[in-house]
Amino acid sequence: MIAPLAGLDVRTRPPQLALWGGVECSVVRIGDRVRDQVVETGHHLRGDDLLRIAQLGIKTVRYPVIWEKVSPARPEHCNWAWHDNQMRRMRDLSLRPIVGLVHHGSGPDHSQFLAGRFSEGLAVHARNVAERYPWVNCYTPVNEPLTTARFSMLYGLWHPHLCDHDAFLRTVVEQCIATILSMSAIKTVNKDALLVQTEDIGRIFSTPRLRYQANYENERRWLSLDLLCGRVERDHPFYRTLVQAGVSERELAFIRDSGPVVDVIGMNHYLTSDRYLDERLSLFPRTSHGGNGRDCYADIEAFRADLPDAELGPGARLSELWARYGLPIAVTEVHNGAAPDEQARWLMEVWQAATELRSCGADVRAVTVWSMFGAVDWNSLLTAENGHYETGVFDIGGKSLRPTLLAEATTALATSGSWHHASLANVGWWRQSERVLATLRDQSRRCASGSSEKQE
Repeated sequence: MIAPLAGLDVRTRPPQLALWGGVECSVVRIGDRVRDQVVETGHHLRGDDLLRIAQLGIKTVRYPVIWEKVSPARPEHCNWAWHDNQMRRMRDLSLRPIVGLVHHGSGPDHSQFLAGRFSEGLAVHARNVAERYPWVNCYTPVNEPLTTARFSMLYGLWHPHLCDHDAFLRTVVEQCIATILSMSAIKTVNKDALLVQTEDIGRIFSTPRLRYQANYENERRWLSLDLLCGRVERDHPFYRTLVQAGVSERELAFIRDSGPVVDVIGMNHYLTSDRYLDERLSLFPRTSHGGNGRDCYADIEAFRADLPDAELGPGARLSELWARYGLPIAVTEVHNGAAPDEQARWLMEVWQAATELRSCGADVRAVTVWSMFGAVDWNSLLTAENGHYETGVFDIGGKSLRPTLLAEATTALATSGSWHHASLANVGWWRQSERVLATLRDQSRRCASGSSEKQE
């Protein structure tokens, strides 16, 4: 039997930061079409992909056994053929999986969000997976519950394509209940199973006028983790809001009394995670325009605004996460849809941030190189079918996998914990002054000039 996952014994902090790998595995319904990243990147057909991951020196991999793929029609009808082969191969290669059960999906047609069957149905799937692969001891039943609820229930991008604030809140709670029930079901098979709970906790920045909206979203970003950590008591800022949205106090009591259930918090962080809100619409592209019913404003990547570097990015967010929960942390997704040298710079910025926080005493376990085989159409959040491919550690173009610069960085970090390369002599575009939108730079110059004239 494979030993427990290295670096995930929550009783003690491991002696060094680990590098994990991840396979982009989203199964998302867009209208009548299901986007399956394992299929779209070709991973489902290539027989040597897991070997290529192992050859990099990686020992731990976030890997899917997705509910919608195992039992898409009826819960009692399961197709394990592909997963059996992959999991057997993992054991042969001594790869330790962190198994994901739902990745941005809403469950099979027979068990959808808010239909009264999602949480119970996922728990059945979780129990089935645990019985099928009893040697697995780490799980992520629901990847990014808050983020999934935002995109599907608040922004209308993914199925069921709602723009309903109350439905959004109920969906967050439903996914948290599903996570609790799933881990309970798994532990009937493996009492030592651990929950690695992922979420994107990007911070919102704004102009003074929109500070009320930024404050609201900055409190909201913690909701799924607060629920699963047993923090949503009656005095929690969102307790009354949840009840008003239709969440029962019985459900909240169940979650509170079950928590904390999180063993490791997984922070998924992208260049697009931190956001900036600005009501001066003329300064921003039309595609960024939106609002909240009270104010209209632009919503852009915070790196594109003229904000202090120290407040942005992985180091700042990891520090917030550690200060709030004090639980073991892993960065569970690191990916940048850019040229290979920029991808490497982003990985190293995250690695350095995690290393520095560890040196201050924080229990940071690992950094995860995400999208080992790249991703398709994530520049549109999967809503457009343009075949827009972003390379990962490997490039899937051509007749065989081609290692990218990230493969070299991955091997070095996985085996020695450091990597030196000429590309690191320059900082990423997100740390250069040119990153700020030209319209914002011009506006700042005009304001500075006007201020100087008044002072004179």
